Amino acid sequence: MRRLVLASALVIAAWAAVTGTAAAAPAAVAGPLPSQAPPAPGGLGVRLLEAPTSARDDPRARQYIVDHLAPGAVIHRRIEVSNTTAAPMRVAVYPAAAGITDGALVGAVGRTANDLSSWTTLDQGDLELAPGARATPTVTVTVPADAAPGEQYAVVWAEASAPNPSGVTLVNRVGIRMYVSVGAGGAPASSFSVDSLTAQRAPDGRPVVTAQVHNTGGRALDLAGTLSLSDGPGSLSAGPFPAQVASTLAPGQSGTVNIALDEQLPDGPWNATINLKSGLLEENYQARIQFPTGPGAGAPVGVQKMLGEHLGILIGALLLALAAVAVVLLLRRRGKDGRHTA
Repeated sequence: MRRLVLASALVIAAWAAVTGTAAAAPAAVAGPLPSQAPPAPGGLGVRLLEAPTSARDDPRARQYIVDHLAPGAVIHRRIEVSNTTAAPMRVAVYPAAAGITDGALVGAVGRTANDLSSWTTLDQGDLELAPGARATPTVTVTVPADAAPGEQYAVVWAEASAPNPSGVTLVNRVGIRMYVSVGAGGAPASSFSVDSLTAQRAPDGRPVVTAQVHNTGGRALDLAGTLSLSDGPGSLSAGPFPAQVASTLAPGQSGTVNIALDEQLPDGPWNATINLKSGLLEENYQARIQFPTGPGAGAPVGVQKMLGEHLGILIGALLLALAAVAVVLLLRRRGKDGRHTA
């Protein structure tokens, strides 16, 4: 009998306080892993339950297994696997390789291994989940003492198979991303630059702004954000408009973040302010843009980094100015005291 296997590659990016799960839809076994899947009942779900105490304020570390480890280190992370269907479910939980390409974290086919997945084990690899049941396997990452420095990527998958009378077997799998950096000392710094903004109109006439972004740091980034417009025709303002899809960039990689705007917006010109974030890292850039009158793209426009880059300089200058004012006031007071004594 012909056996066709279909699988889903959805990432559940949820913190322990969020109770939703995601139903896995048929898709290719290997493919881009969305940074977030909407909660939905009636499916297989997986979410991270623990994050490092040092990264409790970092939204990426609350969604994914993100850590910097020394050679020989061992970490444990609990996850939750849930069955929100009305039927029992047999679930396999396992690590597999992943990589970053074309602005997306891509899961490898099946159980393809890499260094990080080979360092990763689970205390519960096969689960029998009754309808509505949940299990909490523990993920253990054991870094070899001779591990080479650098960042590794993998996914912890939860996979369920459902036979079909027609001979088609549906394989649904959902997973949690792993970003693990190895090396002595502290974690490499994260940083990025926005090199340009391009204003364009899609074939349907909708305006779109594309930001060209470069990962200038030592860790992978999951970039999302918003774009706001101001000082437009007639002093109009608009937005903020959210990015359509988060862009994942490995160190040294460049990519784009696309933001679709309201189709009723006039051509401009506009002051465009883009705010991009990855975890706790946040940057703002600004440029003057104008949309073409018809479908197509204008020329890329250079951007200016906003206050964040010069904040330290501004604070330093302000402190110096305050010190100068204090010195002047002190000298004046001493002068008055001297004249009074005389």
